[in-house]
Amino acid sequence: MSNLQIKQKSLSLLLKKLADKEAVIGIVGLGYVGQPLALRYSEIGYRVLGFDLDATKIKELNAGHSSIEHISDERVANARQNGFEATADFSRIGEADGIMLCVPTPLNQYREPDLSFVTDTCDQIADYLRPGQVVALESTTYPGTTKEEVLPRIQKKGLEVGKDIFAVYSPEREDPANAEFSTNTIPKVVGGHTKDCLTAGLALYDRAIDKLVPVSSTETAEMTKLLENIHRAVNIGLVNEMKIVADRMGIDIFEVIEAAATKPFGFTPYFPGPGLGGHCIPIDPFYLTWKAREFGINTRFIELAGEVNTAMPNYVFGKLSEALNNQCKSVKGSKIMILGVAYKKNVDDMRESPSVTLMELIRDGGGTLSYSDPHVPQFPKMREHFFDLTSTELNPQILSEQDAVILATDHDNFDYELIEKHAQIIIDTRGKYRIGTRNIVRA
Repeated sequence: MSNLQIKQKSLSLLLKKLADKEAVIGIVGLGYVGQPLALRYSEIGYRVLGFDLDATKIKELNAGHSSIEHISDERVANARQNGFEATADFSRIGEADGIMLCVPTPLNQYREPDLSFVTDTCDQIADYLRPGQVVALESTTYPGTTKEEVLPRIQKKGLEVGKDIFAVYSPEREDPANAEFSTNTIPKVVGGHTKDCLTAGLALYDRAIDKLVPVSSTETAEMTKLLENIHRAVNIGLVNEMKIVADRMGIDIFEVIEAAATKPFGFTPYFPGPGLGGHCIPIDPFYLTWKAREFGINTRFIELAGEVNTAMPNYVFGKLSEALNNQCKSVKGSKIMILGVAYKKNVDDMRESPSVTLMELIRDGGGTLSYSDPHVPQFPKMREHFFDLTSTELNPQILSEQDAVILATDHDNFDYELIEKHAQIIIDTRGKYRIGTRNIVRA
């Protein structure tokens, strides 16, 4: 049989299995990206095999329990009944026809890309790959990662990408707890290493996602993801800087944004806050700035936005210090409560939360620290941060005992009237309150 016939046979068999829902879907990494994908494929009739190294998470999922707040136990239990299984046994990767890599891509201590989760995962599965599979990287990364890091690893046992096995990059676009969009309704960008890889990638996602957006290469898809998040990071950096200027001038930046947003064209509202959180927006710009240096390009605009956003917790801390000073107090010895430690409202996701940086500044400044967050009852184990704290339930006495409270994340189920009535000082980083009230300080 010729090479062309082998390629056509591998591809046609894969396409048929995906179209007929006879394919097994393998999801590597069962976090905020991998779990929704696994459940979506299970719900539409595929057998799904999930891979993760976290033994506790595997145990919970196999018992029918969700490890993520906005994903219900019912969805996980239904997936289990449909054949979903979580495992740490990577030798079973050969059972999967479509494999999606949904592993973290953090920054190291020097703010450089840490691809160890991607490369280690590829090394781990390489021995068990076989002809007729499609491998999709979903983790956010710099242009060239799929070609430079993933391909050599999945080919090291002699499989040829584009003939025996197929490789694509399709960036995740999850927005946890966003009720307006779900995994299937968010359009999905797909780029293949070859034309046949793209065909396989589109077939992989075709039944699960309502709209697919094919692009010409994996590098194009990788750059698309970075542009999406850098666009947000730069605009949030702009409005954070505008907030500082407006505050100095005695102008309410939130009123300004609301007024500007009435223009029906040419303006998109972005809102300031205590910094950037989540896995994407605080991290992704640095993936491009790092890669751009390889081409002799200094991405000044992107890096400046990163500097502004990274400095915001310090700005909030300064406003806290100033407000306490006006009451003849200092941070040291004061009781200070953080309202909301998740990175955005109505989720339990703590990744890169600016609230945590703010908590460290207060702790290091000698403040007596507490927090209230109905979505995070216990401060979780984090790689670089630790607080032995549990969430405090808000009531008039608790609030009145604090020298200051900082509204860092504006969850919907906070009682804002109660907070305003009983807190001595409110440092409002989210524009929830109008300035002018005696105890409100905009930060």
